[in-house]
Formats: sequence, C-alpha cells, structure tokens
Amino acid sequence: MSEKIGMVLEGGGMRGLYTAGVLDQLIDLDLPLAGLVTVSAGALFGVNYLSKQKGRTLRYNKKYLGNSRYMSLANLLKTGNFVDKDFAYYDIPMKLDVFDEAAFEAAGVDFYVTVTNLASGQAEYIKIDNVFEQMEALRASSALPFLSRPVTYQDQAYLDGGIADSIPYQKAFDLGYDRLIIILTRDINYSKSPSRLTIGKWYYRHYPDFIQQLKNRANMYNQQVAAIKALEAEGKAFVIRPSQPLKMKRLEKDPQVIEAVYQLGVADMQDRLVSLREFIKVSD
Repeated sequence: MSEKIGMVLEGGGMRGLYTAGVLDQLIDLDLPLAGLVTVSAGALFGVNYLSKQKGRTLRYNKKYLGNSRYMSLANLLKTGNFVDKDFAYYDIPMKLDVFDEAAFEAAGVDFYVTVTNLASGQAEYIKIDNVFEQMEALRASSALPFLSRPVTYQDQAYLDGGIADSIPYQKAFDLGYDRLIIILTRDINYSKSPSRLTIGKWYYRHYPDFIQQLKNRANMYNQQVAAIKALEAEGKAFVIRPSQPLKMKRLEKDPQVIEAVYQLGVADMQDRLVSLREFIKVSD
C-alpha cells in the first residue's frame, strides 16, 4: 500500500504570492496528493491549484490591488474590514475572474482550511467541498486580527487560522497523511518576534483565550519551524521556502513587488523539481 502524501500551505498575506508561484509550477505535474491543509492566504490562493487555474492568483491580484474596493483603509473605516468582503470574496471569483468550481471538485482531493475560534482560541479545520458555498470559511481563515471583523460561520465567530495554527502540519499527520509537501512563505533564517499586545488586550478583552493565543503566537510559530526542519531532515517532509527574505508588506499593493515575489516562487520550485520527484518516488 503506497503512502498518502499531503500538502500544507502557510499563510502570510500577500507573501502568499510566493506560494502561488510555487503551485503554478506544480499544476501540470499531477502530484499524487491525498489532501491539502491550508491557512489564511494559503487557503485563498491554494484553491487555484486544485482548479488548475495557472496564473489566476497573480492575475487578479495585479489587476485589482489598485482598486480601493479590494483592499484599503477606506474599507476598514467604513466596514471594519481592510479587504472588502463583497468585492474580494464574491465579485472577483464569481464574476470578474471566475473560479472554476467544477474543476476544483473534479480534482477529488480533500481541501481543509484552518480557522481560529474567537471564543475558545483554538484552531478548527473545515473541509471545503464547494468554494462558492463555503466562501465564508475561506474568508474566516484569512480574517486578520484588527483589520477584519470576526467572521461568523455555522454560528461560530472566527478569525485568521494562523493565530492558533500557523503551519498546520500536525493536522495533516492527524488526518492520516504519511509524508508532507510543505510550502512556507518565510526564508530559512526567519524567526518570529513576540508582538506587543497593548491594544490587543483591550480590543479582544472579552476573549481571554484568544488573547493568550496572540501572546503565544511567536513561540508557537518558531517551534513549528524547528519541528518542520527536523521532519525535513528525517525525510518526512519536502519543504519549499523562499531562497531569500521576501521584501514586501503583509498587505503589499505594489504590482512590481508582487510580480517579483511570484517569480521567486516560480524559480525556487523549478530549482527543486528534481528533488521533489525523488521525494514522491520514495512513496511509490
């Protein structure tokens, strides 16, 4: 019986364009994946891998990032969401640059998004069977603290999944995947520093468990990265990460910067294709 290979996609806001570049190089390889476990931007951009829409992530971001209806301070002040809900999550994928839902479903590969329950502070994982019908789950996975209102999905309030589980590799193992392809959006030398929570303690004062997750996030992230390096050394994970630090803002709007980050993902994956093929062969 062959091993089950899973894929894990980290978030990171617009750093996810690096992931998009990597994934676009993998679309035509028909990798034998049993499933993907994603978080935040990894979820939003990762769906295009299963729908086989090469270039879609880069295309719509470059086209609409300059549109104030996509991401803007005006949106935040008007609605409480820096990213406009209707335009970004409904108009673009359903009308302006249509997502191929039929191809996504035909892929026959499980797709999970990670969310953080605001009340419990715990990570939850939602299986996406229909992107259009479950768009609020994807929106919840990428709803950044302070820049987004909590997203209600099935009567629960959620925010960005990366708060409680930044790199959900353990969930992938828990689902029964034997080895993993992990795509990160930080270079190998990156270490997350603790954030000052002066405002956060007040802003989320009614959610003490969520505040605790915010406090622990840097420590959790650094521990996850260390664990992933160990899995890589043991041959249990194939890890693709930026070959150099990504010089961009989390909510970057410069199309040239976005293009450069995407192209770095393309180049890094091309350099690792032989190694990836060897990793897959081992499981046959």
